Amino acid sequence: MFFLSGITGHVGGAAARRLLDEGHPVRALVRDPRRAAVWSRRGVDVREGDLGDAAAVAGALEGVDGAFLMLPPVLAPAPGFPEARALIAGFREALRKTPPPRLVVLSSIGSEREKGLGNITSTHLLEEALDDAPFPTAFVRAGSFLENYAFGLDAAAATGWFDTFLTPAGRPVPMVATADIGTEVARLLTEDWNGRRIIELGSPISPDDLARAMSDVLGRPVRARSIPRERWTAALAAQGLPPGATGPFEEMSDGFNSGWIDFGVPGAEPVAGTVTPAAFFEQAMRARDDHRPPAGAS
Repeated sequence: MFFLSGITGHVGGAAARRLLDEGHPVRALVRDPRRAAVWSRRGVDVREGDLGDAAAVAGALEGVDGAFLMLPPVLAPAPGFPEARALIAGFREALRKTPPPRLVVLSSIGSEREKGLGNITSTHLLEEALDDAPFPTAFVRAGSFLENYAFGLDAAAATGWFDTFLTPAGRPVPMVATADIGTEVARLLTEDWNGRRIIELGSPISPDDLARAMSDVLGRPVRARSIPRERWTAALAAQGLPPGATGPFEEMSDGFNSGWIDFGVPGAEPVAGTVTPAAFFEQAMRARDDHRPPAGAS
């Protein structure tokens, strides 16, 4: 039995599918079991509860052979990252009460840094808090999610441009699809290992690579162009970030562009992604079309 957090999201869902396909039982903790009905039908032990409730997490960890923990993404965290700190404190308490035989943690590229991380600060805090765990622990430092760039497909289809905060557009940074993260989480949960491990998961992909993949999928020329630094705040506000809340994303993007946030930490285990940008965008297009109402529908 393996406990998975985030089963209703991309990463937890991908890990659950992999484990179930391999015949392993899975347990999950969700605030609204109705959102996890599809998993209940597949035999997942879905329990009602909140990841912020240490007692509920500790109860869900009872009798498992391994556990996967992750922080829900917060695009515009409050100053000081109180959302992440509260969850991390609950995780520590739950793990103290019910230590699992093995723990896999979703972290992020750059989490070994203590500053200059922006949004990635939350996974730095998570690694720091769980670094002294008395059981085998693997931190999966994932590259930038390919899912973060799917939003650009519609604009690229309409204009032929893929706008990005990364610069220069030809410089690759580590990226990975959440399907590959789920596969790696499942592998780590089911294999036998000891100690503390750092996994650097992803492959070098540039904005130009993403634009070429979009072009292949859309059947029209697409070019990447970097958003000028002085226009970042306005661009993020246009994407829906609240006024005054764009700082963490901007700091993170500066870290990628300067090379401050990157792979290559001594002792880390590199694992390449297998899902290509073209394959990912093609799947994203299919998923979008599957949910598009038929022509003429109101």
